[in-house]
Parts: sequence; structure tokens; C-alpha cells
Amino acid sequence: MRKSIIIAVLAAAFAATPLMAQQREDAGLQNNAPDRYIVVPGDTLWSVAGKFLKDPWRWPEMWKLNQDEIKNPHLIYPGDVIVLDRSGPKPELKMGETVKLYPRVRAEDTSRQAIPSISPRVIEPFLSRPLVIEPDGLEGAPRIIAAQADRVFLGSGDVAYVSGIKDAAPGSVWQIYRPGKPLVDPESNKTLGYEAVFLGDSRVTKSGDPATVQIFAAQQEIGTGDRLVAAGPLVLNHYAPHAPSTSIRGQIIATRGGLGETGPQNVVTLNKGRNEGLEPGHVLALSRLGRTVADDGPHKNVKETKSVPWYNMTMSDIFKRASPDKQTSKLPDERYGLVFVFRTFDRVSYALVMSATRPVQIYDVVTTP
Repeated sequence: MRKSIIIAVLAAAFAATPLMAQQREDAGLQNNAPDRYIVVPGDTLWSVAGKFLKDPWRWPEMWKLNQDEIKNPHLIYPGDVIVLDRSGPKPELKMGETVKLYPRVRAEDTSRQAIPSISPRVIEPFLSRPLVIEPDGLEGAPRIIAAQADRVFLGSGDVAYVSGIKDAAPGSVWQIYRPGKPLVDPESNKTLGYEAVFLGDSRVTKSGDPATVQIFAAQQEIGTGDRLVAAGPLVLNHYAPHAPSTSIRGQIIATRGGLGETGPQNVVTLNKGRNEGLEPGHVLALSRLGRTVADDGPHKNVKETKSVPWYNMTMSDIFKRASPDKQTSKLPDERYGLVFVFRTFDRVSYALVMSATRPVQIYDVVTTP
């Protein structure tokens, strides 16, 4: 049943008007698209779509997925065969017979896990941790009030005492944070939130007020005053890449590690979020704003003074001849890549850089492609 639905959806991709067919010919099939492809572990929807389509993010449009299907797309598994049928007047994508990739021990069989939209390797830490907090968002969170043996800094294996989690069950895991740098909107100059600096993981060893916790994975030095947040399950959404249905225009306001520039397969922070209609799965175009440069040619409104004898010149004429007015020209904006939004907050979002032909810099622009 699942395969018949997918076949119907894929086949409908090419049932377009002549105009749309011409538009999709330019942004449709890759020049070297294979006749068939077997999905393997490690593939993503983005990478599989890229085998056939020049613009991988357009596969819901090409396959005519509706809004519900975009948010809950048909799952594709390793071993599924995608066939490109070129026999008709228009090419069609079809699902072939599923193949067995290779023998596996049943207890270790992961080949039938549906492939994700994008690689989880880079984005998992950004899915399992609250990396953006509202102003004063950690003020009411449980906090470390003391360390065993009055230690100033704590690391893996150390014990701390925490107020505010007296009912926490022994064995429960809590993540440790402190507020980081503000995330400032370059357009309004308002603080949209703060980065939550992840410090490490702890486990409750004894309930009470204060409760006793032991730190079992420290990424930075931990101290009194640092805050705790209950660890939640990792949720890896199977969202389909798609363009926003409305016009979005935002900017990059931070990069992973606080660097001034970054590149593909790295995470960036955007100054737009759920309040502006962004959702996981949205694909945005990356652009560099064109610079304003000086035009050294003479200004068209400069009074011509060549034919005026020097003894008849005014001081204004002399000044204009010595320092003619200059024009400025705005260079065109340059689109150079794509980002994939995978986690949204009210006023900011996290996106993965999928492609870029130049370094991605703070304040570069993201727009609806």
C-alpha cells in the first residue's frame, strides 16, 4: 500500500502544464540522473533527491505532496529502489522492488529504519538541548548551590548540591547550562534571546532539598549558580524539505562556535522564528548583499567648467573642477547557497547550511527561494 501511494505521487510530478513543464525542465532532472538507485543506510531524503533533481529541496513540489504529506512524508527505507522510467514522453519516477542489501544479525538490523531528511550527525545536539532561552528564561530553573568539599569548579565525576529539584527521582538526568551571549536582531537592535551554553550532564543520586547530583559528562567547567534543565528525549523529525509558502527575509545572527564565517554542514542561527511562520523543513536561499561602491566618473549634474576662463571662474567652479561630485552604485545581491531550517523557537531558528559557493558570514541574508 505504501509503495503504491508513493508511485502515484511520484508519477504525478510530471503531469504539469507545458509552461510548468518547461520551468521544471531547467530545475528538474539532473543531466546525469541514474535510471535506478538503491537507497542505502546513511542516505537522506536530501541526498537521494539530489541523485535525480537539480534542486533537491523541490522534491515535494515535483511529487505534488500536500501540506499534510510535507509534514509527515512517505517514509523511504534502505533497500527501496527508485526507478527513473524514460520510456514515455515524459520521465516518471517509480518505486521498484525492495532489495535485501546484505545479511545482518537480527538484533543489529538497522537497515529498515527510515532515512532522515538531513544527516542527524551535526544537528542532534541542537535537537536534544534547549540552546536558545528567552530573556530571564533560566531565572526560575534549579541551580547548583554548593559543591562537595567546597570545590570552586566541577567536572566529570564531581558531586554537587542542587536546589529546586527535591522531587526528582534518583537516576534522572539533568543538563547543566548558563546564559550565554545575547542574540541581537540586526534590524531592530532588540535582544531576541540568549544562547544557552551547555556545560554538561548530571544524574540525581539522592532526592531532597537540596538534591545530590553527580556530573558524569562535563564539556566546560561547572560552578555554583549554574542552572539545570531536565533532559528530554531526542526527537528526529521526518520533515520534508520545502520552501515557505510566504515571503521570508531574515539574517544570520550567529554561527556555531561564535566564528565570523562558516560553511556547508555547519549550523547557523537566524533572526526569524515561529512568530514569522518558519517551521522545520523550510529551505531558504543564502545571499550576500551587494556593496555600495564609489563611481569615479564625473557626476552628471556637475556644471561644465572647461570652457570658462580661469579669471571668470567663481570659487564654486574652481572647487567643482578640483573635486568633482562622485556617484555611488549598488552592486547586485549575490545568491550563493541554501540553508535547511531544522529547529524553530519563537523569534529565532537553527538552520543547517546545505550548500554554499563562498564562506557564509554573519548578517548574510536568507530569503524564500
